[in-house]
Amino acid sequence: MSGFRTLFYKETLRFWKVSFQTVLAPVVTALLYLAIFGHALRGHVEVYPGVGYTSFLIPGLIMMSVLQNAFANSSSSLIQSKITGNLVFVLLPPLTHWELFSAYVLASVVRGLAVGFGVFIVTIWFVPMTFAAPLFIIGFAALGSALLGTLGLIAGIWAEKFDQLAAFQNFLIMPLTFLSGVFYSTHTLPDIWRQVSRLNPFFYMIDGFRYGFFGVSDVDPLASLAVVAAFFVLIAALAMRLIASGYKLRH
Repeated sequence: MSGFRTLFYKETLRFWKVSFQTVLAPVVTALLYLAIFGHALRGHVEVYPGVGYTSFLIPGLIMMSVLQNAFANSSSSLIQSKITGNLVFVLLPPLTHWELFSAYVLASVVRGLAVGFGVFIVTIWFVPMTFAAPLFIIGFAALGSALLGTLGLIAGIWAEKFDQLAAFQNFLIMPLTFLSGVFYSTHTLPDIWRQVSRLNPFFYMIDGFRYGFFGVSDVDPLASLAVVAAFFVLIAALAMRLIASGYKLRH
């Protein structure tokens, strides 16, 4: 497993060396979202009984930051390696596709959780937060970041230039994230849009993560966990297949 450890260390060090951009900047962005939406809607919206809008918003912002940065870590690493030509130094060593997959995804999990923890630290000063089910908080954060790290891996394998990767992020990841209930609860939507929201796997990550703080959610958290786990297994199987076949990696 020395190859796995080396690649994992390299991928972790890659984003940590520029942590001002990869960790601090997303934290500041989340803080701006909180300042704008929290100030505009605080006192006007109560999503759950006894839960103020600012309190409701914070878990959504934390999870949104976790997901977006986990995706960015693996996708940006692969596309940079492909464009600069140094991907060959990753492919030449006798690493199995399991080791490649695990190293990239675990490094994405580390970055996602680091950013999420940073957002949590700077936002808890606004309102006191409760922890109704801490294991759900940890479980959804870890599984969600692993899922998005895997999606980033697939995007990085598929994309051949930066604008293709940007299209993947702007037209798939961003819409799914913003329409997942970060800024609102789906039970406030008309029935048709509530049903459409149930087709978005990101909704289950946000809703289950938020349950860990308040003990209330739009969907049974165990059902959300099952949906996220099933989606991760499917995406992971696809990523493993792409790596094992060398699709757009070995020319």
